[in-house]
Amino acid sequence: MFSLLKQLFRPTNRDLLKRIGFTAVVLAIFIIGTTIQVPGTPNITSDLGFLELINSMGGGALKNFSIFSLGVMPYITATIVMQLLQEIIPYFQELSKEGHVGRQKINQISRYVGIVFSFIQGYAFSFMFLGKTATPSQYLYVATVLTAGTALLLWLGDQITQKGIGNGLSLIIMAGIIATLPQMFIDAFQGLVVLEGTTQAIAFGIVKFLLFVIVYFAIIIGVIYVQEAERKVPIQYANKSGAFGSNAASYVPIKVNTAGVVPVIFASSLMAIPGLIAQLINNQGFTVFVQNYLTYTTPVGFIIYVIFIFLFGFIYTYMVFKPDEFAKRLSEQGGYIPGIRPGEETKKYLSKILTRVTCLGSVFLTIIVALPIIFSNLTSLPTSVSIGGTGLLIVVGVALETYKQIEGSLLSRNYKKGYKRR
Repeated sequence: MFSLLKQLFRPTNRDLLKRIGFTAVVLAIFIIGTTIQVPGTPNITSDLGFLELINSMGGGALKNFSIFSLGVMPYITATIVMQLLQEIIPYFQELSKEGHVGRQKINQISRYVGIVFSFIQGYAFSFMFLGKTATPSQYLYVATVLTAGTALLLWLGDQITQKGIGNGLSLIIMAGIIATLPQMFIDAFQGLVVLEGTTQAIAFGIVKFLLFVIVYFAIIIGVIYVQEAERKVPIQYANKSGAFGSNAASYVPIKVNTAGVVPVIFASSLMAIPGLIAQLINNQGFTVFVQNYLTYTTPVGFIIYVIFIFLFGFIYTYMVFKPDEFAKRLSEQGGYIPGIRPGEETKKYLSKILTRVTCLGSVFLTIIVALPIIFSNLTSLPTSVSIGGTGLLIVVGVALETYKQIEGSLLSRNYKKGYKRR
């Protein structure tokens, strides 16, 4: 880590520092934008409930009802929908097989679909927060502003990807989550430490706060360990020889948490639909039913939420890593798994490994997501204070990815420099 920083500040790496600086400036613009409220709208004083995930990923933008209230969630939803459509619609299946050009086309369509989703969500939010007393033009105005905010974030994300460092949209989400951390620790300190009490009570509160901080960072370490964990399946190629005449060997890595946070987004979206419908139709009986059984803060809703996350973990993993297609490509390239026959046996072997690894990853994901819900029910701390959760997974994943990209860039520069000297 320290050697990386030392290399980073060398005069030869000034262009890389400029890219990092550009990224920081764009993220600062995003953070400032989360504080700019949509003109003509009231302050949100009620609990966000099922919309808390969107709020946490947007750095509290939804709570402020800012121009960036929707964040990049509509685009993420559109991307997930497009991945599902690639399994169903032949046109998208053909595009996915066309390489870089096909992926660019799918990405472009995803952006258009994301803009449509953002307008729909923006209109629903305007109806929810403005009430039924507003005029149609006011609803349309708020929906247009929120859609424009999402479009601007997509453009800023592209600028980071092209001129900065790392994946722009991922860094924007990470920046939004990190922006809420200082206030979370302040709320935790105020909730655990009673400054007006006795000396013994103050000392006990400080110990509880320190324990909270230790547990929080211990969970971060655990998340890093699991996010980096992978099952290596050995692969050999009969038509390639190594330096000593033996068959060249490699491996295919299967990550424990291949699905990332996509199952959580899927589950949260499904759990949010009944709440949105209840807000729109304003039926007392249906609203009570949703509040009692279809919100993850209730026992029944919590169980449904956890089951959704676990199932979507399997579904998305098998969409990303397809054992049958991988076995087919491996056979066409002259590769095989030692001790396993090519074809159907390879497919079954990979499916068996994938099922076991995904089961472990889905359990881990479920526990991480369930932790803040259980924590909020067992403690009297504000809802802004949590342990674990989706935000932590995103921050750790994006931070690791960005760190590896910077490290890879520095190693590549050092390699080229050494090569030139020869």
